[in-house]
Amino acid sequence: MTMRSACLFFIFSALALGLFHPGNALARDATPPSDRARRVLARIDDLWRSTSSHGIMTMRVVTSHYQRRLKLEEWSRGKEESLVRILYPNKEKGTATLKSGKIIYTYLPRTDRTIRLTSSMMMGSWMGSHFTNDDLVKESRLADDYDPKIVFEGERGGRKIIEIRLHPRPDAAVVWDLIEIEVDRALDLPRVCRYYDEDGRLVRSLFFTRPRRFGRRLVPSVMRVVPEDKEGEFTELTYLSLEFGLDFPDGFFSVNHLRRR
Repeated sequence: MTMRSACLFFIFSALALGLFHPGNALARDATPPSDRARRVLARIDDLWRSTSSHGIMTMRVVTSHYQRRLKLEEWSRGKEESLVRILYPNKEKGTATLKSGKIIYTYLPRTDRTIRLTSSMMMGSWMGSHFTNDDLVKESRLADDYDPKIVFEGERGGRKIIEIRLHPRPDAAVVWDLIEIEVDRALDLPRVCRYYDEDGRLVRSLFFTRPRRFGRRLVPSVMRVVPEDKEGEFTELTYLSLEFGLDFPDGFFSVNHLRRR
């Protein structure tokens, strides 16, 4: 993924090809720092990837102008296909977003309209949150676009962590000039991702909390994105249920299925 959405793609893509097992995986690692940094980055890249997934989540959006709470159901298959449908509130129930490759469709049940998003709409807010429509279509991996380096390893805030910094490769077409990622050594899970622009300004942070097992997989069940230029604002996603390795019928990730209520 590009830096903008690398840690955000978890909402719409499948989760975790590899399992993150609690305890000592990083603590016992005696490989060179550069190789260890790449290994940590690969784990984060794969944490929210799988062949398929289905989940129920809530989304809380707080801005200076409004607050809203949504209950969502999501399905995904690979990196290319995902479907997210609003379950609550009732006035928005049935509103859905379909991602098919790099194309995004939105279905509005009140008017029974399906809209294909144009390039000019990609930077617009997704469902009134601090995520953009453009965040949904990113497919590449951090490891493809960035060179990682371990800059801190020790205790911080009562937790043993590893901090890595990512700088873009010369030929990478990315948005962010720097990202910092803190990883919990005991759980092998990210704690926070911080995104910086080309002027070195912190633009937004993504916090991962409340690790929870869904089946055999341990993942952060709560993720909060905080825009640094909008004091007090945030979008928080909480997974209530999550399952993996599902089979979906042909046509499930289609415009026709998007219209079904």
